[in-house]
Amino acid sequence: MPGNLNKRLFVAINPSETAREELVALCSGLPDARWTPPKQLHLTLCFIGEVDEVVFRSIRESLCVLERNGPSAFSLQFRTLGFFPPRGEPRVLWAGVAENPALMRLQRQMTSCLQGLGIQLEKRKFTPHITLARLGGEAAFGLKRYLDAQTFFSGSPFGVDRFTLYSSILDKSGATHIPEAEYILPAFEKK
Repeated sequence: MPGNLNKRLFVAINPSETAREELVALCSGLPDARWTPPKQLHLTLCFIGEVDEVVFRSIRESLCVLERNGPSAFSLQFRTLGFFPPRGEPRVLWAGVAENPALMRLQRQMTSCLQGLGIQLEKRKFTPHITLARLGGEAAFGLKRYLDAQTFFSGSPFGVDRFTLYSSILDKSGATHIPEAEYILPAFEKK
């Protein structure tokens, strides 16, 4: 019997190199934090989960609609730091983005496209962010001091003209993200 042909999928936006460098500069100063490797920093638009090869092909093809009918390319900026869960012991440190209607529209259209295929997506409200670290016990104790030191963090704006469908392979050392398809957003139309 051949191995499992299912793929664990998510759709994400990758930060520009400048934005990635600014985020990497934040990735120190918390003992027991498990920092996200720089090449894996991404903003998840939709976590799809595990699907078989037939559903994978349908997803890959259906997302092409957003290349024609999605929002135009837009600018994004990381501007805040925070943690999940908002109550209780912090488990994840993240960088959030400045309010962005185009990003929210893209995410809503993507959700609608995937739900149209019968994909069951998370019910949580979309909170655009990049996970910087997973927090252990000691990291949670130092979090307030860390956040206070980063109060004025504001990243450089960068252009978003594409998004990527990834598969993710989990093992003992973490996740490996494999780009499966890239989608180009329509060029910004000047009026």
